[in-house]
This record gives sequence, structure tokens and C-alpha cells, in this order.
Amino acid sequence: MNRQKGIVLVLIGAVFWGIGGTVSKKLFQQYAIDVDWLVTTRLLIAGVLLLGVQYFTKDRSQIFRVWKNRRVAIPLVIFGLIGMLGVQYTYMASIEHGNAAVATLLQYLAPVMIIIYLLLRKQSILTRGDMLTVSLALLGCFFLLTNGSLSQLSVPPLAIIWGFLSGVALAFYTLYAIPLLKQFDSLVIVGWAMIIGGIALSLIHPPWQINLSNFTLDTYLYLVFVIIFGTMIAFWFYIESLQSLAPKESSLLGSVEPLAAVLTTVFWLKEPFGIYQWLGTLFIMIMIVILAMNKGKSSDNREAT
Repeated sequence: MNRQKGIVLVLIGAVFWGIGGTVSKKLFQQYAIDVDWLVTTRLLIAGVLLLGVQYFTKDRSQIFRVWKNRRVAIPLVIFGLIGMLGVQYTYMASIEHGNAAVATLLQYLAPVMIIIYLLLRKQSILTRGDMLTVSLALLGCFFLLTNGSLSQLSVPPLAIIWGFLSGVALAFYTLYAIPLLKQFDSLVIVGWAMIIGGIALSLIHPPWQINLSNFTLDTYLYLVFVIIFGTMIAFWFYIESLQSLAPKESSLLGSVEPLAAVLTTVFWLKEPFGIYQWLGTLFIMIMIVILAMNKGKSSDNREAT
């Protein structure tokens, strides 16, 4: 039952995260929303809301008790700055310079990075399945980014760089959260991580420095969706799934995220996607499905944490 709950949570969270990325791209394109302002605002508001849910529905004493133990407080700050802020900012920057589909697909190289990390830590051995999935990932990225031609990349280099860094950040985010979740509720960990990341970024890009006069009703509705569903619920459900799933399983079951991002980018934002890019998407999706079905070899991921 717990496993089924974890699967449902990660799938819902992944869909919201994927669609939220596409909605963010619309905010960047049509409403000229600054990526730094959006990341700062969504982190601060979503973080406060998550702690509010904890306060009214669960053990409210955990909200401040988390800061009384240095062995928890210091890792939480690291998780907020490198994990939460890292995932949020690199992903949004990749969307701003490219599109949500490419950004999300690059981010989902994280499972491959987790495999490599486990190999380096000698927590698992290299299998034929690992070699197959890495090959699929590399082929997928090649077709996705070049559209079948080496002479010209189909997306700007900055989008590729930020997208790759987003995958690194997601791998770190997934693995680093486990010890914290063993001691405190996911609402507390995710909520404070968002606030920490939001405060850090607000020192560079204050969220109050924005002209709201150009905001329309659609702007506010899109912002509400990005903050509530694409940030608060997406990250909460993903982290909560780690309570009953291995890290690699959660990252792989999130394969519906790139699918949601690709479909909404192509059919809602009407952005073109070439045949080789669809082929690259297919390779990456096959890679994730193979890893997700290879459940028997996922137990070593728990040991890695």
C-alpha cells in the first residue's frame, strides 16, 4: 500500500512539475516575467504554504525543532541552497534560454547520474541494463539537441548547460534528502528548503522589485498554478514518495514529467519539434521505462543513502 501511494504521489508531482515548466515558459515569453523573480517568489510563497499545512495538519513542533540540532540544521541549509535552489534555478534558466521540453528531458538524465554515482561509491555494479540505458540517454540527447545535424544545435548552448546542471541538481536533491526525511516530515524539509533557497536568491534579486502594473488576470492565474501546483505540490509529493520508494525509482517514475512538458510545449505553446527530436525523446523515454521496470536491482539505491 505504501509503495502504491509513493507511485501515485511521484506521478502526480511529476505531471505538475512538467506542466508548470511549460506555464513558466509562457510567463517568460508572453508576459516578460524575469526568471530570477519567478524562482524567488515561487520558492518563498510555496515554502510558507507548506509550513502552514504542517502547522495546521501535522506535528507543528517540528517546524522549529528542526533548527535545534546542528546535525539536521546544517544539512537542511545545504539541501535548500544546492538541492532546492539548484533544481529550481537551473531548470527555469534552461527553460528561459530554450524551452520546457528540452529543459525537462535534460533534467531527466538524473537517473543516469545516480547510477554513475552509485558505481563510483561501489554501491552497485555496472550491468548490461546500465550500459543500455546510458547509451539510450546519450543517443536521446544527441538527437534532441542537434535534431540530427552536428552543424547546428537545435537549442541554444546556454539551454543545454543549464539543463545538464539541472539534472545534476536533481540527482543531488533526490539522494541528499533521504537522511533528513528519516527525522522530520517531508512538509518541514521541503518547506524550509524552499524558504532557504528563496531567501538566498532574494539577496541578489529582491522579489519586491517588479512592476505589477502590467500584470493581467491571466498572469496571476498562471503564477498561482506555477507556485501551488508546479512548485508546492510537485516538490512535496516527489519528496514524500521517497518515504516508500528508492531514490532511483522515484526519479525514474518521474518520467511522466518530460512527457507532460513535451506534450504541453508542442500542443499548447505550438513550438516546433523535429522528427529527430521526437526520436531523441523516444530514446530517453525508453531509457527511463527500462530503468523503472528493472525494480529488482533498485534495492542498492536505498543502501546508497
